[in-house]
Amino acid sequence: MSWESTQSYYQLLNQGVKESLGGLHSAKIVLVSLDFAAIARLQQQQDWPQMAEILIKAAKQVEAAGANYLLICTNTMHKLAEQVQAAISIPLLHIADAVGENLIQNNHKKVALLGTQFTMEQDFYKERLADKFSIDVLVPAAQERAIIHNVIYNELCKGIIKSESKAAYLAIIDKLKQQGAEAVILGCTEIALLVQQADTSMPLLDSTTLHCEMALEHSLNEE
Repeated sequence: MSWESTQSYYQLLNQGVKESLGGLHSAKIVLVSLDFAAIARLQQQQDWPQMAEILIKAAKQVEAAGANYLLICTNTMHKLAEQVQAAISIPLLHIADAVGENLIQNNHKKVALLGTQFTMEQDFYKERLADKFSIDVLVPAAQERAIIHNVIYNELCKGIIKSESKAAYLAIIDKLKQQGAEAVILGCTEIALLVQQADTSMPLLDSTTLHCEMALEHSLNEE
């Protein structure tokens, strides 16, 4: 939900429209950008009801502005996806569904999940992949989850990229591969700022890219 990853969404959506339609075409986007500091504080306080109010207000603004679909441009806040969807009439395109569909297409049944501690430790994301797509989801050990989480909030969300953090992430990915993971979900929209496919032989599923591809497929088909 930081503006660092919002840039990625904006760029990917516009690139996708340009590649599909050519010429001077660009994406028609309604963007409500929230102050992430307020969200991060509420996350630390585990005040999900207050965060739901904020997201529902933003979703209604998106709908009122004429959007046909809603994206929540963060994995963690999909914990509130059902409440947000219930408050609006346009479809919410769920980021875990974009990931799950890609996993099925590539015949991956056992995968690792990297993300915030909320995403890795709570059930809202893992259970959706398990229940809807029959995916077995692994997460790193507690100490490694803390490393991943701290890098996201203290570095990536601030636009800070450190080689030592990349090395730590890649070491965690290697360990997950040894535990039987067939691919790794980059289940935080900022992680792709740090780790790319060129860094590892392990298949990486960038949730940001897959979410944008889902949005492009729906919107371009409708056009």
